[in-house]
This record gives sequence, structure tokens and C-alpha cells, in this order.
Amino acid sequence: MRVFRLLGIFFIVARHRLDRLLPADFTVPLWPRMVLALLRLAPRPRASAAISFRKTFEDLGPIFIKFGQILSTRRDLFSEETASELQKLQDRVPPFDFAIARQIVEDALGAPIDEIFAHFDDNPLASASLAQVHAAVLKTGEEVVVKIIRPRIAKRIQKDLKVMYMVADLLERVWIDGRRLHPVEVVEDYERTIMNELNLQLEAANQTQLRTNWLYSGKLYVPKVYWDYTHQNVMVMERIYGITGANIPAMQDSNVNMKKLAHLGVEIFFTQVFDDNFFHADMHPGNVFIDVTDPENPTYIALDCAIIGSLTEEDKTYLARNLVAFFRRDYYEVARLHVESAWVPADTDIREFESVIRSVCEPVFQKPIKEISFGRVLVSLFQTARRFNMEVQPQLVLLQKTLLNIEGMGRQIYPDLDLWETAAPFMERWMSQRVGLQGLFRRLGKSAPRFVESLPELPDAALEALTEIRQLGKNNREQIRILRQLNEQLKSQARERRFTRMGGVALVAALAAAIIPLTGYAATTEIVIGSSVLGSLGVYWMFIRP
Repeated sequence: MRVFRLLGIFFIVARHRLDRLLPADFTVPLWPRMVLALLRLAPRPRASAAISFRKTFEDLGPIFIKFGQILSTRRDLFSEETASELQKLQDRVPPFDFAIARQIVEDALGAPIDEIFAHFDDNPLASASLAQVHAAVLKTGEEVVVKIIRPRIAKRIQKDLKVMYMVADLLERVWIDGRRLHPVEVVEDYERTIMNELNLQLEAANQTQLRTNWLYSGKLYVPKVYWDYTHQNVMVMERIYGITGANIPAMQDSNVNMKKLAHLGVEIFFTQVFDDNFFHADMHPGNVFIDVTDPENPTYIALDCAIIGSLTEEDKTYLARNLVAFFRRDYYEVARLHVESAWVPADTDIREFESVIRSVCEPVFQKPIKEISFGRVLVSLFQTARRFNMEVQPQLVLLQKTLLNIEGMGRQIYPDLDLWETAAPFMERWMSQRVGLQGLFRRLGKSAPRFVESLPELPDAALEALTEIRQLGKNNREQIRILRQLNEQLKSQARERRFTRMGGVALVAALAAAIIPLTGYAATTEIVIGSSVLGSLGVYWMFIRP
């Protein structure tokens, strides 16, 4: 089945003639050149290459649509026409029939739509890769939206995941960088992410937590979830109004302060990652709306909370220290931290690594985003990783994806945004709160309630610990005694084997002495006596000695 899927992918690519996207001077080795030749046998579509590129993702299915959504934010990598076409993947995937949507909703909620909703719009507000959304009004009068998972989507995803696993396994086997990049682990992580997206109860829980984190911030609004009408494949939530993050002309017409909006986006991202450790990891423009009620102080609205990321305390600390070192241009510290965190091998030459990192990152500083291609920076960092055997960190993949989305959206909203100027003060403040005196008192304050609560148990715990220590001492003495016995037994067995070998040698010597007369040679008195003694010793050592 996986082979058929691979063939299907090839035929879809051939039908849309994606070779038209390649530059004229593009050169490839022999076997890819043969594949390109096969592609060019297909008739040329009437649609432009950009439209064909977008339709290819739609034809390939939800996993590939997700990939296209990420690419749609990379306007530095594609032409304006191609990026605009890919942007349609955010919420303009062809919808499924309303009769099917109605049946799914009624099966999930256990009642006809007319009994639950005062109004339910037949035409979807948006249609994405895994689900589509309909506007509705509850009997109680609240305006809501109803999110519905596409029918039979799980089986289709499982088929594509099998293909991805096959390709990832092949990469690990035949590609020199395959093991270092952990493609199978990356696919495993992606599988967990996309399967979670199919469970709307998990998304509703994420959305509720994110709403709680930002409810009174005045910076990010998250719609309310109606839990009574939420199930695994149907979710009902508050309807919000705003301008989509991709509609730059509408924001400009509303006189939105674009600089303030861009800076706020960076602040929200870093707060989610480092303060809350609960970050929205699917921040493409289709999932972000802008509230322009107060154009001078615009705020964000977050949708589609299916993919949420978090980091371990160790990874978060190392990442923060790396970022602060980057902002300070302390490339030696960056290199040292990579070694300390085992992101590169322990035998890496830190000074050499420092020099390479400086050559990659120094051009980034003090430049607005419009003058920087982070795509090229990532390529350079990849080459650095390859040179120093840096391994891909699967736990950071979601964060890297979110950073790409944030950068792409920031580029669209305010091209002159200085990412370093915006992020550096935040990271400096976070690190001072984390590792300084203030951070020490803060951690002590957080631990104090637990400490006070456990005070009554301390005497019993101390007595139990003392008893365990004494028992441990007894166990250690007993283990030492047993080890000594074993050592003596081993020595005794070694002596036994040695004596056995000596007895064997003695018997052989005695036998040789006994055979000598049979050869025609005269047996001297010394030979007779010697063979008798050796034979006796051999018999004693091998058969009589206890």
C-alpha cells in the first residue's frame, strides 16, 4: 500500500508539472534527472505554476496541506504569487458536504441540530485540512462557531504517516546525515501532534488553559469553549470578530499601529514559551485574528489551539541562556552551552565552533527583518550542524516551527521589525528573574507552602531515613561478606583447575615413560622411578584429592 501511495504522490506531482517551479539553471545528479524527464512527459497544465503548487498540496491530503501552510509564511523563499496561493491553504480547502456535517454533529450531540441551535449556517465559514467551521446561534442566544472533523480523515492520515515512516527509515539507512537528524523521531513527534488535532476534546482543553493564562492580559484573547456541546469530533466555541492576520490591507485601512502589533506578537510568543511554558504552536495567519477596536492598541485573538508546545525545565533554561548569549554576541558561551547540553558531541572544539557560529549569526544583528532571510540563516546553521555532528533535538521541533510562523507573520505585518531589539530585553529580564537573587527568593516562595505542609511529617521522615540508612549499612556489610566468600570460592576453583591441569600433565608424562620400553629403548631406573612418581601425583591430583 505504501508503494502505491508513493506512486500516487509521484503522479500528482507529475500531473501538476511542479518541475516548472525549478530555476532554469537547476542541475541535479543522474537519477533525479531521470525522474524530472518522466515528469516532463506529462501535459503542461493551463494553470500557472503557483496555482498548480497549491493544488498539489490539496490533492495530496491533510498532512501535506499542513506543510503547505508552513511554507505560506515564507515569502522570502517564494515569489509573491506563489506565497499568495499557498496562503489559500490556511482556510480555503474545499469543504465537505453539509449533509455529512449535519450527520456528524447530530451523532456527536445526540440530538437534531434544530433542537440545539436556533440557527445553523449551511455554508462553512472556513474549511481547513482537518476540519471545517460553521456559524451558529445557540437557543440561549449566544453566537458560536461549530468545528467539525472531516469524515474518514484518520484512516487517510495513517496511510500517509506510513509513507512518511518509510521515507524517514530509508533516510536513516542511506543518507549520511540521516542518523544525526533523527527523521523517524521527527515523524513520531509529528504523528502525536496531528493525531491530537483529531481529538477536539484535547483542543478544547488546550484552548481553555490558554484562555485562562491570558484572560486579563489585554493582549491576547482566546474564545470560550462550550463544553456541554463539545465531543471528540465536534467542538462549539464563542464566535469572535476581527481581521485575519494575513489581511494586511484591512489593517492598514483601519490605521492599525503595525509596529506596536508586531512587537506585541513577539512579546506574546516569548511569554508563552518562557513564562507559561504553554505555547500555541500553530501560529500561521489563518489561526490569528486581530482586534482593531482600538487601532492604536491592537490585540491578538488566538484560534485553533490543537497544537500546544512545552519544554522541559532543562531545555527551557539552556534555550534561554543560548538566546541571551546570542543577543550579547557571546558566541563562545553559545558554543559552550551546546556542548554542555549535549546538543553537539563532547569532544567538539569550542573555539572552532564559536568561530563558525559567529560567521553565521553576526550578519543578522542590527538589521530589520526585510533585509534578512532567516531561510538562508537556517541553511547556514544546518551546514554548521552537519560539520560539527549536531543532532536534531526532536523536543524543539514544534518551537522551531512556531518561530518560522512568527517570523513569517512578523515580516508581513511590519517588515522593519527588529526581532533582536524586541526579544533581548524580555530574555534579559527573564534570566535575571530566573537565576538572580530575585529568582532565588521567587523559587523559595513557591516552595514554601510545600515545605510548611510537610513540616509535621519531618520527624517521622527523618526517623525512617535513619532506619533505612542503618539497614543500608547492614546490607552493605552482608554484601561485602558474600563478595568475600565468592572471591574465596573463585580462588579455590582456580586452584582446582590448576591442579587438574598439573595432574593431566603428570599422567601424560607417566604414560610416555611407560611407553618408552615398548619402543625398543631401555628404561633406566630414573625413568621408571620418575614415571611412577608422576603417575601417582597425577592420580592423586585428578581423582583422590578432595
